[in-house]
Amino acid sequence: MVDDVLLKHQDLINELKSDLGTAKFDNIFRKKTESLSKPDQFLIKMEMTRLSQPVARFIDLRGQVTGEVRSYEFNGKQHFMDNLAIEVFEKAIKQHGDYTLAVYEAVMNTENNHKILQKNAKKQALTKPNEPDRQVKKLECHMVKFASYETRIEERMNYAIKVQIQISPSDMMEASTSDISVSGCKVKLPVRYKLKREQKLKMRLVGLEQDFELGLKKGIEYEVVAIDSINNDINHIRMKRTFIECNASFDDFLRSFIHGNKRRYKVNLDNTLDAVIIKGYEQYYLPRVTSLSIFLAEQDDILTPTLVLSNENNIDIIRYFNDENKNFILTNILNKPRLSHLLAQQGHVKEGLFYCFTHISAGKIFYYSATDYELNQTPALKSLFLGFGSSKNSWRSFKVQLMPSHIDDAFIPLSLPETASEDVAKLNKPPSPRVQGVIQGAKYLVLLTDITTKQAQIEYKKNKYNKAQVNALKQYGHAKQAHYPDIDVVPLEYINLRSETRYLYKTEVQLEQEERGKVTGFTRDFSENGLQIELPQPMKYENGDLLLMTLPDLQKITKKHNLNNLPYEVMAVSKTKTIINLRSYRPTENSEHAGATFFTQLIDNNKSKLKASAESPKIPGLSTALRNMLTKSVCQFPFYIHKQGATHVVGAIGHGLYPSPLHLILSQYGLLDEYFDIESLFSNDILHELFIPKLKDMKRQDKPFQLELYLRFNPAAKDIKTALICDYIPLTATEINKQSFVKASIKRELFFGFRVYLSRTGRPDTEYLSKELSYITQYAIHKAKVLEEELWSVVGVGEILDITDELMQRFGIDPSILVEMDKRKTLWMQRLISNL
Repeated sequence: MVDDVLLKHQDLINELKSDLGTAKFDNIFRKKTESLSKPDQFLIKMEMTRLSQPVARFIDLRGQVTGEVRSYEFNGKQHFMDNLAIEVFEKAIKQHGDYTLAVYEAVMNTENNHKILQKNAKKQALTKPNEPDRQVKKLECHMVKFASYETRIEERMNYAIKVQIQISPSDMMEASTSDISVSGCKVKLPVRYKLKREQKLKMRLVGLEQDFELGLKKGIEYEVVAIDSINNDINHIRMKRTFIECNASFDDFLRSFIHGNKRRYKVNLDNTLDAVIIKGYEQYYLPRVTSLSIFLAEQDDILTPTLVLSNENNIDIIRYFNDENKNFILTNILNKPRLSHLLAQQGHVKEGLFYCFTHISAGKIFYYSATDYELNQTPALKSLFLGFGSSKNSWRSFKVQLMPSHIDDAFIPLSLPETASEDVAKLNKPPSPRVQGVIQGAKYLVLLTDITTKQAQIEYKKNKYNKAQVNALKQYGHAKQAHYPDIDVVPLEYINLRSETRYLYKTEVQLEQEERGKVTGFTRDFSENGLQIELPQPMKYENGDLLLMTLPDLQKITKKHNLNNLPYEVMAVSKTKTIINLRSYRPTENSEHAGATFFTQLIDNNKSKLKASAESPKIPGLSTALRNMLTKSVCQFPFYIHKQGATHVVGAIGHGLYPSPLHLILSQYGLLDEYFDIESLFSNDILHELFIPKLKDMKRQDKPFQLELYLRFNPAAKDIKTALICDYIPLTATEINKQSFVKASIKRELFFGFRVYLSRTGRPDTEYLSKELSYITQYAIHKAKVLEEELWSVVGVGEILDITDELMQRFGIDPSILVEMDKRKTLWMQRLISNL
């Protein structure tokens, strides 16, 4: 009934909010409500009282609004808000004189808040005339909001006991707790008792004193943190202890009492349940990210790459930008002019393209690169660069995305309170001073994605050029430097990163290569398909070299396998040229390899005797810190394929801090709720005829399966089914067929081109989630099982990357047509923000 009354007078309440906090509010309230009944007047007055209560809530709008979010400090507390929210916040603070609930709600209800946009979109959809009845359909997909989990400082036990609160020597009131922890509590109190934030008071735990001798006749001092209105009669007063008593025995008693009774009383698990699901999906996605994560630090007013987070899928980009002396030449590519041009763009995520090829002369590798902006500025050389560069085997096309990065995001604690166990307290620590020193100064994150395809390279080769002018490309060349800035490559630590366990073992090996002769060394470790070899002197082996390996000592223990002249490929070489990583070489995918067969049997028969190799990170905790910073800045469209019985579904999509165009399209039609229909993007035909057969043939360590998605979007359509035309295209399809779709789309509607990546998943990283899963299991084992079943059902993980600009360059679309379409895209964005 209360909600009905407030809803009935919502317009009046909104009017009164604009005057709340002013000196004349009581008079204004009286005049505007004089025609209402006394009960209605009372309820509206209580609503105004609720909005006037001071609060201490932390505001974090990252990923929740369309505006660009930045840090903002108020009264010593750091918030994250965009310009619109800051404007609303400062205006509301001035009006109300304090940080009250009215201020908080005003900031959380700005017109560009995603929840408000979705709410309005649903409301608009329901009010549209002549819309056919919609059949209720099973919604199979849900959204996973990355890094959206919260942390409790300590365990709170839902426990109701009688307390006495003393505001002054002559003012005592009876109340009861709602929950209690060592350092705070929440108390139910009638609304007639007026308390203020930061007010200090004394409280006696009379319910406990009846059964225990606490020695607290004078009570415990608490400070009011916040006041939450529950209904017309009751407020929840959240309080923290001041610890002015310094009573260690009582602290120990309360800690022991909570620990001993938390199985009898309900422990709030909501935030931990959410955290396990979100972290589980994050851990599936991050090792399969195809983009190389590069962190930029500011040094002498110049942004410079200093840290790179690598995984299995992006390691080839690192190898490409290592020259003949293993110098990482990335600073040449991401130079000051190019970064300055990117930073001058509008929006959260700055985007661009660049093309690169190499030329080898006198055993040295020389790099040539140009951005799309640079080529458009020099049209006379554009066809020359694209045509000549794409004719070389070293040709690469890259997409660049640049966004802010905050070192505060390096710490994502467990969702568990530190009081849960000693192990949790040890793990719930921010990055070490050493790690903080390494990441200090990291201001931006660059995602570099290799989007090269053979078919696209063929298309770029169609650019006609005069071979006599090739020397003009020198202006795009990167000169050799005497010294290259150090860039630390940090591998992403993840249980599934290594497809095979390596075992420590030392035995003699003999390596032979035609150009460099024979050398004898020793194994450091081996797995089924690989070895790490240590040599007595440096050898000029390079990645990709083929060697013949003989194992004389191991040959003595087997007659079944011939361990002479086994072909192996060089995968990595240390800077000292003495440590070599080798992988078994197979001319074809199904070829047998005698060495791999031997090591597989050796491991199977001797697992109890062999010692697994545990690789220690160079700087413990650095990989985790960078992974957290990356998690906080996801800007692609992750999706997950689940196996449900005999069928497969796209069961979840990920949403990071920055929405992709696909997120925006879904949000226009109110489809980013907790559960929604994703069939408009992933139809059953596409899923079961294209994705699933490929997924079944893949192994977890395989490179992602790739294809392109061409999307024709009519933003004026009433529903998403009529708004979208999706065409999934194999990378081998001819460009003629692709161009016809693109040209038909861009003239009147909006065209988006995407690269789709699909990988096979391994088992979930339950070690990473073990503490939180164990905690849930203690109090709700059935919920833990449901979580594990959901995560174990994930068989595929993918991501979708916007490559519209590259397609326009590749197809040579008329720039004037593109300008018109970009205007329509901008108009669509504006309408999405203001009219949804």
